[in-house]
Amino acid sequence: MIIVKLGGSVISNKNKPFSFNENVVENLAEEISQFYPEKKFLVVHGGGSFGHPLAKKYELRKGLNEERKVGFSYTHEAMLELNKKIINIFLEKNLPAFSVSPSSIFLIEKGEIVEGWLKIIEELLDKDFIPVLFGDVAIAKDKGIDILSGDQIISFLANKMKPEKVIFLMDVDGIYTKSPEEKDAELIEVIDEKLKPEGKAGVYDVTGGIKNKIEQALKMPCQVYFINGMIKGNLTKAIKGEKIGTRKKL
Repeated sequence: MIIVKLGGSVISNKNKPFSFNENVVENLAEEISQFYPEKKFLVVHGGGSFGHPLAKKYELRKGLNEERKVGFSYTHEAMLELNKKIINIFLEKNLPAFSVSPSSIFLIEKGEIVEGWLKIIEELLDKDFIPVLFGDVAIAKDKGIDILSGDQIISFLANKMKPEKVIFLMDVDGIYTKSPEEKDAELIEVIDEKLKPEGKAGVYDVTGGIKNKIEQALKMPCQVYFINGMIKGNLTKAIKGEKIGTRKKL
């Protein structure tokens, strides 16, 4: 089984609330269709310009109070809207994508998943469905409510389900020595525990940005790729195991 993370910056313009990169998602679904059903897939997508602006507006990271209850629900509904757009594209490509709401199967504490009911995901994979999860709000044991990032979901699933590989799709070519916008930034082909990321989160990104991605990847017991999902063909190369983007040292 391969876990594919559709990064929020790939499926949307994270600086433009409620934008959606339909053509990019269509290309990615087409690439997955080349390998399905010979390979099993599990997809997780980020909040992008749907979840992040609302989570920030309602300050959901601060926990539960009366005013945030409505914001908690609004944020979840926005993520369901984004999820539906992605599911519909997969279905059009004859891929049996099936939405699984993370807020219904995970409990978190201190920002980490502490309880997860994975039986439904396992059954879907066994029957050759493609489960599609997403960054979501979640009930938190410590502060009532919190944000559950797609990266945390993937880390939990990777450690529990032992996938063949995890592929993170980004809007840059991989992990760099500094911001890719800087002229002397260099692509890091292989990451390990020695790497200390200093990446900044985006304007609307409330889940930790690239730093969190690297930290979660280093916990996973499998090959991990960070590649540019905006370029058609890159996902195909990563699925095949070719050298592309940034890979985790095994």
